Amino acid sequence: MRWIRTDDQLDELVDELSGCKAIGIDIEGDSLHHYTEKVCLLQLAAHRRGSWLVDPLALRDLSPLAPILADASVLKVVHGGDNDVTSLRREFGFTFRTMFDTSIAARLLGDAEVGLQALVRNELGIELSKGSQKDDWSKRPLTAKQEAYALADVDHLFALATRLTDRLAEAGRTEWAREEFAALANLTPNEKRSGPDEFRRIKGSAKLSLRKQAVLRELYVWREERAAAADRPPFKIIGPDVLLTLADKSPTTIEEVEEVLASYPRQASQFDAVLDAIERGLDLPESELPKREVGEHTSVPAAARRRVEALRAWRDEQAKRSQLEPSIVMSQKLIDRVALAGPQTTAELVAIEGLRRWRVVEWGPALLAACK
Repeated sequence: MRWIRTDDQLDELVDELSGCKAIGIDIEGDSLHHYTEKVCLLQLAAHRRGSWLVDPLALRDLSPLAPILADASVLKVVHGGDNDVTSLRREFGFTFRTMFDTSIAARLLGDAEVGLQALVRNELGIELSKGSQKDDWSKRPLTAKQEAYALADVDHLFALATRLTDRLAEAGRTEWAREEFAALANLTPNEKRSGPDEFRRIKGSAKLSLRKQAVLRELYVWREERAAAADRPPFKIIGPDVLLTLADKSPTTIEEVEEVLASYPRQASQFDAVLDAIERGLDLPESELPKREVGEHTSVPAAARRRVEALRAWRDEQAKRSQLEPSIVMSQKLIDRVALAGPQTTAELVAIEGLRRWRVVEWGPALLAACK
């Protein structure tokens, strides 16, 4: 294992990776500890050539790695790579081609356990430690334990991918995986969204009245400001479910606020500010209340509702027959999309965004039958 902390070391790494047919990739971030998430460590492994820890905190320009990651002739092996791809795109502008995700492969095979630790144990008979999973990776220096943990996340990816490739071929699901891997490579950057209307991302907010949504919006803004000032993740200031409870109850006294926030003693000094936010929401004129989002509470045609029910029933039965998670057969979002489209031909099925061709090949006639 070698650390990459300087431009010269990065250039040497690029030279060593040239001509390599496969590399393993993983990252560590600090989203559990800071308000603005950043990539704090990039782990790379090359088949039979060793492994490296690249330090983005010491070396912010990682552009020399870009051609390798974009090279279609180099296989990039990841586990649960959606965060890796979107984070590396966001911070360094990387593009990806030709990927293999061991987590996606395991889910397509119907494995009950798809975490890296479980897959390495079940497929390779090796036990990994996850003791450093929630560490603050922005701190330096890293301990020997942290280094070992980080490297373990890439050291076994090639052997794991080989085993899963064979199993996908045996199950006749290689094309499934290729299409999902291609979609992974094309994921867009996960930019942090900001603004008062981001309160809508809190699950359950759409069910509140407009007045209570106004309260939630004020509470959301307070929490964001508090989190940014403290450089802590917003959920560690107050959890989204508690924000929703505060908005729904809209307490009018300090004592009532204190009761709701009993599990957040660190925010005791903020009870007055929380009450002020609630009062601002309650006092807003009707013209300044949040507007319903486009599509919110839009009535769904009866025919589409029947298609949703038929597709869901088919999906659940197919999942049992295929021994797959229902969401792998078809997520609820996809069911809704297909039901609203009401396809009558294979060509119309193929045109539905996100459905993937492998689902049409595998289950096209059944989907069309359910839509009728």
